[in-house]
Amino acid sequence: MKGTKGRRRFIDYPRQGREGLRRWLPSWRQWLSAVALGVAGLAGLLAVVYAKVDIPSENALAGQEATVYYWADGSQMVSVGAVNRQNVTLDKVPDSVENSVISAENATFYSDPGVSLQGIGRAVVAMVSGGDTQGGSTITQQFVKNTYLSQDQTVTRKVKEFVIALKVSNQKSKREILRGYLNTSWFGRGSYGIQAAAHAYYGIDAAKLNPSQGALLAALLKGSEQYDPGLSKANHARAVARWKWILDRQVDTGKMSAQERAKYRTFPEPRALSKPTSQAGQTGYLVDVANKFIKADTGLTDKDLARGGYRIHTTFDKKRTHRLEKAVTDVRRDTIDPKRRTADKFVEFGAASVRPKDGAIVALYGGADATKHFSNNADTTAVPIGSAFKPFVLAAALQQQVDEPSASGDGTATAGAEPDPSRAAAAKTRPLVLRWALLKGRNPPFVQAGQEMGLERIRDLAVASGLRKESLARLEQTFPLGTSAPSAVRMASAYTTFANGGLHTDPYAVSALTHDGRPVPGLRRPASHQVLDAGVAQQVSGALEERGRQALKAQGGTAARQPVAAGLTEPGDRMKSAWFIGSPPAGVPDLGTEPGTGPGSGGGFRPGRPPGEGAGDGNEPTTAVTMFRNKPGAPELLPMQDVGGAASGLGTTIPPQIWSAYQQAP
Repeated sequence: MKGTKGRRRFIDYPRQGREGLRRWLPSWRQWLSAVALGVAGLAGLLAVVYAKVDIPSENALAGQEATVYYWADGSQMVSVGAVNRQNVTLDKVPDSVENSVISAENATFYSDPGVSLQGIGRAVVAMVSGGDTQGGSTITQQFVKNTYLSQDQTVTRKVKEFVIALKVSNQKSKREILRGYLNTSWFGRGSYGIQAAAHAYYGIDAAKLNPSQGALLAALLKGSEQYDPGLSKANHARAVARWKWILDRQVDTGKMSAQERAKYRTFPEPRALSKPTSQAGQTGYLVDVANKFIKADTGLTDKDLARGGYRIHTTFDKKRTHRLEKAVTDVRRDTIDPKRRTADKFVEFGAASVRPKDGAIVALYGGADATKHFSNNADTTAVPIGSAFKPFVLAAALQQQVDEPSASGDGTATAGAEPDPSRAAAAKTRPLVLRWALLKGRNPPFVQAGQEMGLERIRDLAVASGLRKESLARLEQTFPLGTSAPSAVRMASAYTTFANGGLHTDPYAVSALTHDGRPVPGLRRPASHQVLDAGVAQQVSGALEERGRQALKAQGGTAARQPVAAGLTEPGDRMKSAWFIGSPPAGVPDLGTEPGTGPGSGGGFRPGRPPGEGAGDGNEPTTAVTMFRNKPGAPELLPMQDVGGAASGLGTTIPPQIWSAYQQAP
């Protein structure tokens, strides 16, 4: 160190004259210098970016291409769009609506520089960490995103948004920015801008919106898929809470007096959801189901799809869809007479056809007309399935014999102990008892089987077969009797497991998706998986075939093209619904006709024919038909007593008639 003693270094680090940990801890001056240097560097970088990034041309939303949906054969089904947007000047927007939007989205709008450093920081950190990227933007930043940039959630896009927002704030007045924001924002229901939203939700021009209605529209800016009150009960509750908060917020920010606020205590219910006339008939329901699969696979939102430019190739078969619609319409005309029978009022039908070999949804019936009845009856999870659930109990009993040949009657292995002969015998004969009970419409054996095998076993098999766990009822004693409420799409899909040798493929409705000519990533074709042993599937299908023949014979119909494997509800279910699921059979091994009698007595499980033998080529779809009564606005389904007349068996003879007419249609 000779020659350097006493000489001060430019940067005193490690620190001289300090020992141990203090030698390596920077001084407060060093900390301050480092922070100042970082800030200066960041400011310099921002200055460079600011100089290089120009304000791009405005996105021509109103001129974008429509989104086109195609049938499975490649022909066009419907063109949706272009973007539903009508620009208005601020003098056509009430001050109360402006105040609602500013109070909800950016209370400091008129005084801030157009950007929020804190908000952009939170957004960038969230994106880097994989968290929620929404929120934190000023109205100016949101206007920039809507007008000049894509909707991508990336760090690069957020930086551009920040820089362009600064430039826009310097070049445009606050009134110009607010006008642009109100005209480009997404409000849901296919509407961009406050004018289109006013018509979509209230059927009036924006100029006629009152403060209460304006507060509800402002609430939708947080996300219409969560705050449109017409979509679900949960949405309605969220919308009411945010509507109240926005009105209270205006009082807090001085935009509304407490006396004025007191006038708005009743939630301004918007008009019922509706589809555009181009989506009349079944088209709106087909588009609805296709969009659900797209959003689930790709992460796209209704807002994204509404911007247009997508080409959506569906799995829907045009001829089958028209045949299914005609079958429902014809049978309804011949059996339902609301003018003569009060019990025939508010009757609804839903149906769906799923191809066993790959899970493609080839047809569905969602209601009489999507523009008049918005709820999709083919995809609703509010209708109890009844006895059509029983085949899953039979399948669980048969599969238990395959998986646990030495299991006791309660479904638990007996390793290290002698098996209980009585329970083992019960487990061996259980499938015979259940098959007999299925054919005779008896409930007690299914309740007993659930207690002995365990309800979890039945539930897990139903879920593996394609039913959504959230649509299944609580695991109570009556669970095996069909207290669950899966959709027609999911029931048709689950029954394909029996028709396809125990192999199941989840349903899908979109085969290809492009945007501006480029494939959209994320769309997937579901993979198949073996749910049941092939012999088990064939035995269940055999029992269902006999049950289906009984049902068709009872209502005077026939299976026009082939024997039918079917599940259905029974008058004894005392349910508020009627179902019929028809499927191509997968082979018919004999299990006998009553417990302890017939060729199958005492035989337990026996493998059936190889998968596919006698089962067709997998192209003949499995079809689920549901019927129920639902008065608009009523929370519960109405009873089925006397629907279709006294001879209809609480309406249970009607869905088989629809299936038969569907099969016979040219």
